[in-house]
Order: sequence, then C-alpha cells, then structure tokens
Amino acid sequence: MVSVKRSAVTPSKSRWARTFSKIFHIGDVTAKGSDDQIQETLSDEKMADNPIMNRKLPSDDEDEEIRDRAVKEAFLSKLFASLSTVKAAYAQLQFAQSPYDADGIQSADQIIVSELMNLSELKQCYLKNQLNETSPEATQISAEIQEQKSLLRTYEIMSKKLDYQLKLKNSEITFLKEKLAEANRDNKSLEKRLYSSGQLAVPDNIHLSGLSPSHFVAYLRQSIKSVRSFVRLLISEMESAGWDLDAAATSIEPDVFFWKPNHKCFAFESFVCKEMFDGFNYPNFSADHESLLEQKKQQQLFFDEFMELKSVRPADYLAWKPKSTFATFCQTKYLRLIHPKMESSLSGDLDQWKSVNSGEYPEVPFFLSFAEMAKRIWLLHCLAFSFDPKVSIFQVSKKSRFSEVYMESLSDEAFLSSDGTPENYPHVAFAVVPGFRIGKTVIQCQVYLH
Repeated sequence: MVSVKRSAVTPSKSRWARTFSKIFHIGDVTAKGSDDQIQETLSDEKMADNPIMNRKLPSDDEDEEIRDRAVKEAFLSKLFASLSTVKAAYAQLQFAQSPYDADGIQSADQIIVSELMNLSELKQCYLKNQLNETSPEATQISAEIQEQKSLLRTYEIMSKKLDYQLKLKNSEITFLKEKLAEANRDNKSLEKRLYSSGQLAVPDNIHLSGLSPSHFVAYLRQSIKSVRSFVRLLISEMESAGWDLDAAATSIEPDVFFWKPNHKCFAFESFVCKEMFDGFNYPNFSADHESLLEQKKQQQLFFDEFMELKSVRPADYLAWKPKSTFATFCQTKYLRLIHPKMESSLSGDLDQWKSVNSGEYPEVPFFLSFAEMAKRIWLLHCLAFSFDPKVSIFQVSKKSRFSEVYMESLSDEAFLSSDGTPENYPHVAFAVVPGFRIGKTVIQCQVYLH
C-alpha cells in the first residue's frame, strides 16, 4: 500500500489567497495551519498607496456645510419664484385695465397681495436665520417650476397685449383709409366745381387777349399729371425688365435719403422733368431758334400753334405733320430721355428707338404715353410764349433753404424731423418740377426736402 504525504498548505486555498492579493493589492497573503484558517499580512507601505483604503468619509462639519448651501439655494429659488409671480400678476393687472376687465384686475390684485405677504415672510425667515428645510432639493425644484410657469404666463399676457395693439392699429389704419377716401372724394367734387366755375378748367374758348395766369396753371397741372402717368409706366416697364429701381434712383439722385420707399418715384419724375423742360425759355426749346419776329407776331404764332394742337391726338398730329416743330420736339426729347440701352432692356430690341430716330412715330403704348406727355409740355410752352411778357421758368439748386414763396414740398416728413433751428431747417435734396414766373406771379416749383 502506497501512502501519499499531504502538503502543509492546501494548493487550492493557496491559489485563492494569491489571487485575492493580486486583485485588491493588499499585500502578501499566507495561509498556515489547517484548511479553515488563513492568515493575511498587509504591508504598511502598500496600504498607504491604496485609494479604497485611504478614502475619507465626510465629517459632520462638511455635511452641515453642504446642507446649509442647499437650504440657501432653495430659499433663493423660492424668492425668485415669488418675484416672477408678482411680475406676471402685474402684467395681468396692466392688461386688464385696457380694455377694462374687473375680474382680471381683482384676480391679479389678490395674487400680488398674496405674493407680497409671502415675500415678507421670506424676509423674516432670512432675518431670523430660520431657513430650515426638510427637503431643500425638492423645494428648489418646485420653486423653479413655479418661476418658469410665471415667466410663461408673463409672455402669454405680453403676446395678448401685442395682439390687441395690432388689432387697434389695424382699426386705425382702416379708419384713416376711409377718411382718406372721403377726402379724395371731397377733393374730386371740389375740383369738379372749380372746373365748372372756370377757375381750374382748361377753357375751350380761350383767346389771346384774355390769357391769365389761371390758364397757365391749369395747363401746368395737366402737364405734371401726364409726366407722372408716363413715369408710372416707365417704372412698371423697368420692374418687368428686372431693373433694380433703388440703384436706378440712386444713380439719378445720389446721396439722397428717401423718407418712404415709394418716394423714389420722385427721382424718376425729376429726371423726366429735367429733360423735358430743358430749353423751355427758348422758342421751340432751342437757342438756335431765337425768333426775329416782333413780340406781337411771335405771341400770335405760338398761340395759333397752341390752338391747332390742343384738341388733336398727338399720334394723329405727328402723322399729319411729321416735319412740324412739335414732331422735332418729340423726336429730340425721346432720343435724349430714352437711352438705346434702356430701350433694348425694356423692349428687347431697338426697333422703336430706330423708328423715332428716322422720323417715324410708332403707335405703341409706351411711345403714345410719351407723346401725350410731350404734347402737354409743348402746349404749356406755346402758351408761355403767348403771354406778354412771356412766362419764364426757374429751378432751385440743391441744398437751398426751403422757401414757402418759391417752393412746394413733396416730403412734409422733413418738417416733422426738424426742431426749427436754422441748422436743421429743411433743405432741398433735389427739384422735381420747375417753377414759373408770370410777371409778378410766382408758380412754386415742387421740391423734395431732407
């Protein structure tokens, strides 16, 4: 019988001890004696390097400091939540006053009184250092929720207030539109009465001996009206062709601030008037045509031409007298006013421009609108040379100080922005329609102010 001698340490337990030592790094582990007993020895140096064994538990003082901080944060959260509630209630109180809402005012008042009492209690707790909270974390979360609800309520009230103000403004706009329409109707009625009384009407039975400034003013109004009609058509054509109207207006009148976006049309009117009225003081708009006729004969000549053209369509007159002075005037002004590049951009080709340049006058809407404007200005020119002394034209220069005697403003906004001092008094940005003198009578020029 073979006997086997047992080792002093069980191999399995010895391996367990070594494995435990490697995992936890707590020093050498030795097992002595029986299988049920294991002795562990820990080195002092390795224990000093072990983070698990070295971790310190919070002391009572540290616990108290953390809790005190949490209590203070909870107190501040309650304070800000209460203030937000007061702010929301005050917003509701303001909103309920206009339009008047008695229930809304009473509800807001109760909330404000309640929150002011709550704030007073918080103040007393702070002064007496009684900020004890059984659960400061829960209190802080609850207070933050209350604050967010109050902020949301404030925004809702402000949104309602803005909606109400928008409706009020829309109502005011509707009312003003109705007043404007009523004023326009009254103006048209008054204009008809003035025309019927002969004060503004363009008389059919006008005589050379009976000319008066009112006749000239009546035809000037028609001329300005035809200029603006042509400018509207020109702007419409430019928009359809993809022009940058802002850039075009700036190129005509640079460094000008326009009070309203639609005021840019005055820059185009200024450009058209400058071209069309250029040379107005000369017979037939040219210094080369200075008449050698005596004054009376020249007056009669221009008056006869005025009477011949005033009742005829411009297209018919051009077809009837293609070599007349009026035809020459139309040709010259059209070629100066409408550049070939503009013509090509608006119509896609130069056929119309070439026709006018060759002395032909196409019956297309754009040229017919121009011809109507040209006729009105030509009639005004003929009428001016029918007066004795003849009517003279005048312009005002840029940066001139506004004068009510010689100028009519097209931008009254300039007066609203002025404080009345000489430095800030409105000045001329550019002239739109020229002015005229008939003896001692002055017809104001129209200007755009800044």
